[in-house]
Amino acid sequence: MTRSDEHRPEIVVGLVATPPDHPARVTARLCRELAERLADRVGADVQWSVQQGWGDVAPRRDSGAEGLLDDLARRRTDDGWDVAICLTDLPLHADGVPLVAQTSAQRRVAMVSLPALGLRQLHTVRAVVPDLMSRLLTDTCDQRLPPAEWKPAELASRVTVVHRLAGDNDVGELRYVASPLTGRARLLTGMIRANRPGRALLGLSKLLVGAFGTAAFSLTNSTIWRMSDTLGPLRLTVIMLLGLTALVAWLIIAHDLWEKPDRQTSAELARLFNLGTVLTLALATAASYVVLLVGTALAAALLIDTSMLQQSLQRPVQATDYLTLAWLISSLATVGGAIGSGMEDEETVRAAAYGYHPEPDGWLDEKDR
Repeated sequence: MTRSDEHRPEIVVGLVATPPDHPARVTARLCRELAERLADRVGADVQWSVQQGWGDVAPRRDSGAEGLLDDLARRRTDDGWDVAICLTDLPLHADGVPLVAQTSAQRRVAMVSLPALGLRQLHTVRAVVPDLMSRLLTDTCDQRLPPAEWKPAELASRVTVVHRLAGDNDVGELRYVASPLTGRARLLTGMIRANRPGRALLGLSKLLVGAFGTAAFSLTNSTIWRMSDTLGPLRLTVIMLLGLTALVAWLIIAHDLWEKPDRQTSAELARLFNLGTVLTLALATAASYVVLLVGTALAAALLIDTSMLQQSLQRPVQATDYLTLAWLISSLATVGGAIGSGMEDEETVRAAAYGYHPEPDGWLDEKDR
C-alpha cells in the first residue's frame, strides 16, 4: 500500500457466483479487473477491494430475484462487505419479461441474470456491473463517493440488453428488464451459452463410438447402397431429423432430464429449463452428427471401390453418391448412438439438463482461502 492509499477510504465489494458453475467462470474473469474498472468509472478517490465468493450450488427457485438478494444480503453482512453483487445463471422474470438486473439500496446488494445478457455475457457484465455499483452506492447515500450524475433510467440507453426501468426509485429498489420480444430470444441464447453445449458434446463420446460402429457395419451392406440411390434429398432430410429427434428424446427420457413443475419450480421456469435442455442437446447431437457424417463419408470413400458401387447402382458413380450414402448411414446410425448413450456416465449426461448443477470442482471461495 502506498502512502496515498493510506488516506483513501476503502470500499469492499463482494462478487458472488451462484451456482458455482458457469457464473463462477464469468466471476473469476471479472474479479481480476473489476477494481480497476470501478476506479475508472465510479471513483478513483477510494480503494476498491473485490472479494470473490460462491453462492448456493442450487439457488432457490421459488422466491426468484428477491430470494437471491436476501441470501446475498446475509452473506454481505456475515463477510463484512460494503456492497455485494451476485451473478447467476437462473433465468428470472419481472412484469412478464426477462429480468436483466436488480438493485436493492436497503440491502446494499445487486444481482445480474447472465442468461438475459445473451451470448456476449462477459463483455456485457464488464459494462453493467460498474454502473450498477455506482447506482447502488448513490442510492445508499455513501459519503465516500460523489453521487452518480446519471439517472437510473439512463442505463437503458447505456446498455443494449436493458429495455426499461421498473421498481420504486424512491427507495432504491430498481429492476432493469429486457424487451418482451428480443429479450426472450436473447434469454434463450444466453441459457444455451450458460449450459455449455461443448460440455454436452464431449460427454457424448460413447454415443459417437456406438454410432461409428453402426455406420461401419452398414457400409458393408449393398442394400443400403441401393437404398441411398433411390431416396431423394427431402426423404433423407426427414430421416435425419427423425433420427436426431429420437436421439434427443432418448437422452432426455433415459437420463431423466425433464424438469417437472413443483412447489419450488413454477410451470414457467420448468418450461424454460426444459427448453434450454432440449436446445443444448439438439446443438450437441447436431455437432455429433456432423462429425459422424464426415467420418462416414471418408470411410466410404476409403473402403468402397468405385467399381463396386457402380456395379451395385448400375450407373456411373460420382462423389455425391458417397455423400448421399454417408448421409443415409449417419441418420440410421444415430439409433445405434442412442443405444450407446445408455452407457454414458450419468453425471456427464445430466450436466446437459439446465436445472441440474454438479458439485463444484476447482473453484475456491474467498472464505475457504
